[in-house]
Amino acid sequence: MIQHYISTIESDIIRIRRSLHKNPELSNEEFATSALVQETLTEYGIEYRTGFANTGVLGIIKGNKPGKTVALRADMDALPIQETNTHDYISETSGKMHACGHDAHTAMLLATGYTLQNMRDYIEGTVLLVFQPAEENSPTGGSQQMMDDGVFDEFTPDVIFGQHVWPSLPVGEIGVRDGAMMGASDRFTVTIKGRGGHASMPQDGNDAIIISNQIISSLQTIVSRNVNPIESAVVTIGSINGGYRYNVIPDKVTLEGTVRTYKPEVKEKVKQRFHTIVQQTVEAFEGEVEIEYLDGYPATINTPKWAQQARHSAQKLLGEASTPNLDPVMAGEDFARFLEHYPGAFIWLGTQIEDKQEQKPLHDPAFKLNEKALPIGSSYMVNLAIDTLNTLSNQENGEVSE
Repeated sequence: MIQHYISTIESDIIRIRRSLHKNPELSNEEFATSALVQETLTEYGIEYRTGFANTGVLGIIKGNKPGKTVALRADMDALPIQETNTHDYISETSGKMHACGHDAHTAMLLATGYTLQNMRDYIEGTVLLVFQPAEENSPTGGSQQMMDDGVFDEFTPDVIFGQHVWPSLPVGEIGVRDGAMMGASDRFTVTIKGRGGHASMPQDGNDAIIISNQIISSLQTIVSRNVNPIESAVVTIGSINGGYRYNVIPDKVTLEGTVRTYKPEVKEKVKQRFHTIVQQTVEAFEGEVEIEYLDGYPATINTPKWAQQARHSAQKLLGEASTPNLDPVMAGEDFARFLEHYPGAFIWLGTQIEDKQEQKPLHDPAFKLNEKALPIGSSYMVNLAIDTLNTLSNQENGEVSE
């Protein structure tokens, strides 16, 4: 039955995804995207609420049987990237692109909603469709703002799931882990101030580039000498800006970068060492420094019980081999803040294109995904929602699910 409804809506999934891809909107600007979501929910006869983080939308599907509540989340925003693809539906907005697959997430969740709305007789409880803005706007994000605005005040999820396209996984595979799935993602800006001067007279200046060089080298000792080798951490300098021309000693250099960790205690250790190294290095060179350290998204930590449910539902739909063992990654994800409040799991959907040698990663200007995966992702989320509600119902009635 699920496949019947998905097959009838498959053309809509592709059409909506391509429409969103052609018309990307950045974080906190998703007004047309939100309007399309609302229009589509209305067309599908799905009740919804608005007013969460400005553009967020909550779809509500009440089953015809009493039960618990499961939430399914899709993010909606694009990235400030100039697309370099040449297919027929490339971004029509200069400097903006759906390079992280949020267009596909939105389209799949709408199709999931359509299917569940037509299967209300089989639903024990309520399914919430969470269309979230501003996932790319770290460290603020959109999930916490949606919760602050009361997205779950009327209907509180017992379990929440999020799904993300994953280009390194083939179509038909699902990635899910018990526990750590993705990393905490802090970011920082360090502004180093020295004294400028002529390149031929270094004794009269205080070279901010030399100071920044020492900082960059020293920061790499945090992971190699301050973090337990069996733990994980990354310190990356992603941007260096300083200098005027070849014969001028610069008076200022700005470094921007990120810190990635899993465990809170490791994060705090790295953060403390970061500040100590930067401040004391600058002091040793008699310079000045300003540090802006932003605590970003926490680590995405799946609830083991619901990660196992996600794996079981995937194997029922796609076969035993559909859930390979995977390592976690250090990329950050705003869904983590939902998981700090509600049990659930974050899931990767295999979307690798057929010529995997040509596959570009997420956030690449030539990123593509395999649209054959989109009906699979929709079917999977329908199955997962129904299976989870059944598990919750059995749990409440004292039954043991298989």
